[in-house]
Amino acid sequence: MIKQLPEGHFVSQLQTDIGYLRLYANDSAITEIRFFEDAIDEIENSVTRDAKAQLTAYFEKKLKTFDLPLAPKGTDFQKSVWAQLLTVPHGEVVSYLDIANQLGKPTACRAVGAANGKNPISIVIPCHRIIGSSGKLTGYAGGLPRKSFLLTLEGADFYTEKQYNIAL
Repeated sequence: MIKQLPEGHFVSQLQTDIGYLRLYANDSAITEIRFFEDAIDEIENSVTRDAKAQLTAYFEKKLKTFDLPLAPKGTDFQKSVWAQLLTVPHGEVVSYLDIANQLGKPTACRAVGAANGKNPISIVIPCHRIIGSSGKLTGYAGGLPRKSFLLTLEGADFYTEKQYNIAL
């Protein structure tokens, strides 16, 4: 059960192999997609239903590019990082340094990492595709096992010293 949503706000959920995804939206765009461990009562609209359908197709390996209206809340810098994340193709990975360089701020790796960690729209804004310069997995708000699962699902080439148990 969730608290009452403000008028004009909606929530849906999708059960996946790596936990529940909660999809939040306003009347016109997705505002958040986050991992949770428990189910909720849904208050859907066409935006959340479309997001759920596209995410289902993604997890079934039938969709590589999302086509959803997005409205993430963040600072201008965070939004610029998230815009760069949207350019990273399905199945590929780039480093925090790569994103910093694309922004013309090569010394901003830590700030890029912080913005990446604040991404409110998991999977669709693919923060899981950002790895360390060494090619190793680094932090992910949903946890490294989920990051590993998503990258493996996409067929990405990355290095990990640990095999993660993805059964949650």
